[in-house]
Amino acid sequence: MANVSLVTEFLLEGFAEVWELRLLLSMLFLMMYLATLLGNLIIITVTTIDQNLHTPMYFFLRNLSILDMCYISVTVPNACINSLTNNRTISVTGCGMQVFFVLFCASVELLLLTIMAQDRYVAVCQPLHYHVIMNHLFCVQTTLVSLLSGLIYAALHTGNTFRLTFCQSNVISQFFCDIPSLLKLSCSDTFSSQLLLLLSAVGIGGGCFIFIVLSYVHIFSTVMKIPGKEDRGKAFFTCVPHVLVVSVFLSSGSVVYLRQSPNTEIIEDMLLSAFYSIVPPFLNPVIYSLRNKQIKQAVHKVILRSIYSEKY
Repeated sequence: MANVSLVTEFLLEGFAEVWELRLLLSMLFLMMYLATLLGNLIIITVTTIDQNLHTPMYFFLRNLSILDMCYISVTVPNACINSLTNNRTISVTGCGMQVFFVLFCASVELLLLTIMAQDRYVAVCQPLHYHVIMNHLFCVQTTLVSLLSGLIYAALHTGNTFRLTFCQSNVISQFFCDIPSLLKLSCSDTFSSQLLLLLSAVGIGGGCFIFIVLSYVHIFSTVMKIPGKEDRGKAFFTCVPHVLVVSVFLSSGSVVYLRQSPNTEIIEDMLLSAFYSIVPPFLNPVIYSLRNKQIKQAVHKVILRSIYSEKY
């Protein structure tokens, strides 16, 4: 750690060199950030207030919404402020905290999406056993295990990264601190760090993706047996976006974290990072909840209740 102290701060990349483009991109990301906060806050509110939504499915949706608000808050506000003020510096401690929380949120997000896929599988394929399998204790335990696993995963990779010596440069080719960008700046042997990233990505990411895909394959096969074409169409329309979001999340994250080429374009890295750190929290409220009829009805009831209480 004494060698790391030689680098007291890092420099992050802005969204663009031209001020007008930097302003435009900052406003775009800021609007996406505010929309994400609003959408997830609505979900948290209605799933907490409405007693009809106190089910395993909405329990996990509420947890996912809380996580998404934290996930996008780790990177976007700081990146927008840095880009608008052209103050690109971040301390080593601040960089380490950002790496830790990005990894924590991303890993817990993936685990929650996997549990939610299991929830849908049990609901569609084993409806008679749904309340036995997806009981409240199971939901709480799986959530706690996801959080604990995320903490261990983030701590392991953050500690393994910041034990390295950074002496080549302090310019991070990214709008937030991430491990691949930091490994490029290290003059230490990064083989063990890259191997750990590879093994964890294949083991955890690949395992979760296979589980999610298999869950939806079973769901699709069960849905195909439903007589009504309209019901089949609704099921496909619900499931396909879920798989697409998980695919975008995992594929973009895997490309950023697993490719070995040190000469990649900065704009390409930033775009891919946005796909796994900004797009999923932004789309999840729309795909998982705001298109849901029960959520819409709950929002309508909450609005009417607030209007009624103000009048009387």
